[in-house]
Amino acid sequence: MTQANPLLDFSGLPRYAEIRPEHVTPALDELLARADAAIKAAETLTNPTWDTFVLPAEEALEQLGRAWGTVAHLESVVNTPELREAYNSNIPRMSNFFTDLGQNEALYAHYKALAESAEFAGYSDERKMVLSHAIRGFRLSGAELAPAQKAQYKEIAEKLSDLTTRFSQNVLDATDEFALYIDDAAELDGVPADNLAAARAAAEADGKPGYKLTLKMPSYFPVMQYANNRALREKIYHAYATRAAEFGKSEWNNTPLIDEIHNLRQQAAALLGFESYAAESLETKMATSPAEVLAFLRDLGQRARPYMQADRAELSAFAKDTLGIDDMQPWDQAFAAEKLREQRYAFSEQEVKQYFTEPTVISGLFHLVETLYGLQFVPAEAPVWHKDVRYYELRNKDGSLVGGLYMDMYAREGKQGGAWMNEVRSRHALADGGIQTPVALIVCNFAEGVDGKPALLPHDDVITLFHETGHALHHLLTEVDERDVSGINGVEWDAVELPSQFMENFCWEWQLLPQLTRHVDTGEPLPRELFDKMLAAKNFMSGSQMIRQVVFSIFDMELHVDTTGPQALQRYFQLLEEFDAPRVPEYHRFPNSFSHIFAGGYSAGYYSYKWAEVLSADAYAAFEETGVLSAETGARFRKEILARGGSRPALESFIAFRGRAPSNDALLRHNGLQG
Repeated sequence: MTQANPLLDFSGLPRYAEIRPEHVTPALDELLARADAAIKAAETLTNPTWDTFVLPAEEALEQLGRAWGTVAHLESVVNTPELREAYNSNIPRMSNFFTDLGQNEALYAHYKALAESAEFAGYSDERKMVLSHAIRGFRLSGAELAPAQKAQYKEIAEKLSDLTTRFSQNVLDATDEFALYIDDAAELDGVPADNLAAARAAAEADGKPGYKLTLKMPSYFPVMQYANNRALREKIYHAYATRAAEFGKSEWNNTPLIDEIHNLRQQAAALLGFESYAAESLETKMATSPAEVLAFLRDLGQRARPYMQADRAELSAFAKDTLGIDDMQPWDQAFAAEKLREQRYAFSEQEVKQYFTEPTVISGLFHLVETLYGLQFVPAEAPVWHKDVRYYELRNKDGSLVGGLYMDMYAREGKQGGAWMNEVRSRHALADGGIQTPVALIVCNFAEGVDGKPALLPHDDVITLFHETGHALHHLLTEVDERDVSGINGVEWDAVELPSQFMENFCWEWQLLPQLTRHVDTGEPLPRELFDKMLAAKNFMSGSQMIRQVVFSIFDMELHVDTTGPQALQRYFQLLEEFDAPRVPEYHRFPNSFSHIFAGGYSAGYYSYKWAEVLSADAYAAFEETGVLSAETGARFRKEILARGGSRPALESFIAFRGRAPSNDALLRHNGLQG
């Protein structure tokens, strides 16, 4: 049976290339049956111990979780109607299974008994943390509810699983549907040559003449940033801003889903005794209350507001005086900002990306990891889900295996936009005394190289790659042997961005740039003169970027604090006014594609990016103090932050590394908002 169904093979890495939609349901039938049998056996134990209770249940649940995670991953990167149907049809029973598991009173009692047993004193700190998280998880899943309330909670959980999946799929479908074919290259005046070549290749692939523009970032953003054709920019902007809304196919309209998701989340939180879904969400985070989060965000917003206003005034004056744009609109902002950058700092993003060829960037990234942590990435063979996916083994200098990493870099149809890291499997101790090594995957949506040349990465894409690699290293470099708190597992959500945002800083370090850059034509590294211009422009429009993230974060938190109704679009427009941020047209439907909070894991948690940026900036300051490529400081960061995973509170890990509590100063300094 294992050989017949690749989803049931856990002997090595997932057999991605062999998995078909028809494998999904039979595999889940088998794995759900195994998990159910393990749970029933655990329920009947009269004197549960770690070895007789926790470990057997964990093994069955891990296999189920790995198989379902594999299916969910494929649905997001090689989506087909058949795979989507197989995935969607199994969401209800997977949701029901895990809801029932979280409400299982017998298992809940066993975990509490272990926490109160004489055996508990001899547990490692990691096992004690696992028990603490498990007990909290049962409580937050409704294990203490009365039977009628449990049934109500279960129904809500199933509906939410369906709605959040539909939200994400609607955004993907609305994005993939749009295509604008342009015959006359003059209409694309200003768009860089490599982007034009990619648009031409996309049209050819569809059997069309001319150029194909889409709403995927490698196509969309170069038009917004470089196209001299203002009418074209407006057209593309309108299409992007109205995705998954009432202007398109009714079945892709996310507006009613936003209301349903919000209301169901509040109902579930109320059943558990919380004032709001936001209060429930913070039970597993560093922040202690929505009020604390909102105060933190508004403080950042008020500090950044004068810088944002100065950015806008300067950009508007430049657009009017130099570009002849008297009434600057949202579709003009990226274009005007790029022209102003070119004038003020005498360089363009297009000039810079000629030096950031993808193979060199990845080589430089791996060089950094080797320098800081004494590790090496070794190309290796592995089953992949697409021909462009690469696999690497992460090894110590003595050759011993640490873990594995998949990298899927390019945008394509049927692949969700954005960038993310996810786990394939986690590190944990095996019954035979061995260790299961962790494996992670990084997914990005970069533009492929054309005409035989490697992909050229804008510096922002380089930063994105380093960000996701930081997440991967957090998962891969763990030294914790308990799966539920190894790697990123069990880490407070508002601290999980620390290692990722920390890595972004290295993209601005001259000491690393010779290893990170090689001109696509000449092979020369980035010149110091050009780097100095980039550094001078580093905080260009930083006030505007800070306000953007603050508005998104407050929108999310206030939405989930309010139990009366989302009024999402109205709330968003009000926040733009509160911070005097650039306005958007009335047709803009930003909430309808905000998948982070309506389909991802960031609901009442989007603030985590800014919260963790305080931690990451302060942690990076330790490297600035000792040498940014210091192997000694790298070893301490690995030991106290990356290796510890979720085995202790994130604040304890930070203090163990930094020697004190975090400070906001480094964040404001890094963003040029202190003076």
